[in-house]
Amino acid sequence: MDKIKIIGGQKLHGEVKISGAKNAALPLIASSILVNGKTCFTNVPDLMDISSIKLLLEDLGATCESSDNYLEVNGSSINKIEAEYDLVRKMRASILVLGPLVARFGHAKVSLPGGCAIGARPVNMHLSGLEALGANISIEHGYIEAKAGKLIGNEIYFDMPTVTGTENLMMAATLAKGTSVLRNAAREPEIVALADALIKMGAKIHGAGTAIITIEGVKELSSVDIEIIPDRIETGTFMVAAAATNGDVLIKGCEPDHIGGIISKLKATGSRVEIVADTIRVKGNSSIKSIDIKTLPYPGFPTDMQAQFMTLMTIAKGNSVIHESIFENRFVHANELLRMGADISISSGNIAMVRGVKKLQAAQVMASDLRASASLVIAGLIAEGTTVISRVYHMDRGYEGIEKKFSLLGANIERIK
Repeated sequence: MDKIKIIGGQKLHGEVKISGAKNAALPLIASSILVNGKTCFTNVPDLMDISSIKLLLEDLGATCESSDNYLEVNGSSINKIEAEYDLVRKMRASILVLGPLVARFGHAKVSLPGGCAIGARPVNMHLSGLEALGANISIEHGYIEAKAGKLIGNEIYFDMPTVTGTENLMMAATLAKGTSVLRNAAREPEIVALADALIKMGAKIHGAGTAIITIEGVKELSSVDIEIIPDRIETGTFMVAAAATNGDVLIKGCEPDHIGGIISKLKATGSRVEIVADTIRVKGNSSIKSIDIKTLPYPGFPTDMQAQFMTLMTIAKGNSVIHESIFENRFVHANELLRMGADISISSGNIAMVRGVKKLQAAQVMASDLRASASLVIAGLIAEGTTVISRVYHMDRGYEGIEKKFSLLGANIERIK
């Protein structure tokens, strides 16, 4: 398996272009199931997760053509309603085909999803929502089966905001008869991007980006071209890396309005953040201030940036408290940072105390999930000596050519076998 080798100590300087957002691309690509025709996507990131959902759609019978961040999906040839375990187990987002399949074909059979181990993340809210729309749900032998002659609009209340749950049920409701209302819906930019795309296809959706989304069902959706929005988590990752290395980096092709919480927290550490249109320039500070963080649903501080900020706090002056309120088991990276000389203690399973040290020391470490891998790359960039990160396939799920982008910024980083 590939590994990432980093010789630390280089300040990052230069420009980096942000790729399309994985978390926006996956539901958008799944939405192509709703269309009896072609859906074309641009700014598609070249990632393992994108390859996984493409293989899944092809197994369902769709025709996919891709090249250079472009993907065309023809859903007119879909002839199968079962998403099999061998394809679904690789990625939790595969559950996003459930809503579109049952909406268009009245029947779907989808394996219970797999994915990285950062908490249970149950799909019960997806299923109860589909039941509210009139689907009959059963779970047998590890598969979810949903049947509905025709979905019927209804009110759905989420016990807590769920991004994939909101996306799944919003897609399902577009072809339901009547009006559906999603209450306590997730408000992430990826939700808005999906709603905008569905509206472009002919759906009638109001309120995306708020806690209440109203969907008036239509008979069919039409072929469209869709551009994937910039990845806000990749943007945040490069911002933190610039700050951690006391560098000066211009981040291009991003969407500053999507990352207000990240910008606010980074400024609080003493870094300079300059925003002009779709660019963000981050200038580091040799004296990083400690800050406290609590992850919250959007527009709060994103859980997907918790690990990267923890690495930044390992070399900050003073103590910081990081409270992970979204997922359990999301401090696994702390053990690897401890191997690099960090001073971190964890209490109650979801609160970490980080005491800043003068410097980190290089070590052999192992990535446990997607965002943990990014935090270890940042740690390697600031550590003394040579750091080798294994299990970087996690990183390849969500970062397009990250070692190449960091290398262009002056980092001494390479992928090795």
